[in-house]
Amino acid sequence: MKVVISLGGSLLTRELSAENFRRYAEVLKELWRRGHRLVVVCGGGRTARRYQELARELGADQRMLDRVGVLGTHLNALLLITALGEAADEQIFKRASDVKRHFGDRILVGGGYLPGCSTDYRAALFARAVGAGLIVNATDYGGVFDKDPRRHPDARQYDRLSFEEFEEIIKRRFEQKPGDYGLFDLKATRLIRKQRIRTVIIDGTDPWEILRAVEGGHSGTVIE
Repeated sequence: MKVVISLGGSLLTRELSAENFRRYAEVLKELWRRGHRLVVVCGGGRTARRYQELARELGADQRMLDRVGVLGTHLNALLLITALGEAADEQIFKRASDVKRHFGDRILVGGGYLPGCSTDYRAALFARAVGAGLIVNATDYGGVFDKDPRRHPDARQYDRLSFEEFEEIIKRRFEQKPGDYGLFDLKATRLIRKQRIRTVIIDGTDPWEILRAVEGGHSGTVIE
């Protein structure tokens, strides 16, 4: 299967260690060994946010903050590429045209590109470019809930949503601003709806949930 994985920077940097990157790399390599063709887009996480905080203290405007955040995603991408070894192409992919041209035998790893665009949106663009049948969005948030589960213990998770229902939830519950798009970028939401790309939102704190999202048995939310 052709799969694009949006790998939240919060997962990669919650424990900034070589072992944490190896844990995610092992799951990705297992999917690759099983014959799945993969593109992985890395978010920035706490490392990018810390650099953005410093840039803000130095007087950076929003465009500069976005540029700092984009470079943070590239640092995570480079570490993941290193952890993947021979399974990965060595370059960081930023443009959909390049992904389409190089998609094939090795895992492609990408990051951010343009200021004001999230890595979720980049993942959706890549999925459209390669004709992927699935986007896996792995975060530390988990699936889609009717309200914030961190603040409301009685929050109910949805098992399945239509593209239209998902878009309404994103518009209603999540503020959209550079560096913090909540659960999913609204632009990405509209693109997967237009292209009808099946998407699974999962709790990626367990890296093996990514494999289950592709092959079955996950505990996330399916959007289709």
